[in-house]
Amino acid sequence: MKLLRAADRTAVPWKNGGGITREIAAWPQGAADFDWRVSLAEVAADGPFSAFPGVDRVLTMVEGDGMDLTLEGIGPRRVDTRFVPQHFPGDVPTGCRLLGGPVVNLNVMHRRGSSYGAQVEVVRGDAAVGAPEEGGGTLIALPLDPGAVFFRQTATDLEPYDALVFTGPDSGGLLRTAGRTALVTLRHP
Repeated sequence: MKLLRAADRTAVPWKNGGGITREIAAWPQGAADFDWRVSLAEVAADGPFSAFPGVDRVLTMVEGDGMDLTLEGIGPRRVDTRFVPQHFPGDVPTGCRLLGGPVVNLNVMHRRGSSYGAQVEVVRGDAAVGAPEEGGGTLIALPLDPGAVFFRQTATDLEPYDALVFTGPDSGGLLRTAGRTALVTLRHP
């Protein structure tokens, strides 16, 4: 298990320069051609999303009033409810119009057609967390609200957007919170 503090993340401009991203984790780490990547993206203005050929996205709005997306060849999609994962291809030209100011999105991307896959779920309250037991993979637990504490042998206080990354057997514990937590399950060989 690794603890990745939100305060330690660096803001990086989007591939197309239209916003900033703070990467939480990726595989392979630091590779431009990742198999999967989990990040928080800050959208401060209307405009296009960056294109990621051969990649599928799961976007979950965690802050803000929402946005209207226009996915070329697919149609419009309104994202105005926080904590609801939205799936769409990362290589389809996508325009964004903000509904009421900046938003922050949890952005999970994974390579299409490979043995990699991703699932995002937002839960409320306490959760038993650890690496996926079936098929191997990684679980990232990301508290979205203040007041989360992770219990294993000792208690560790967590700030919003701190990440617990579980990759091996026997790495789990209890995440105690009255708020919400995003659970990102990444399947890989």
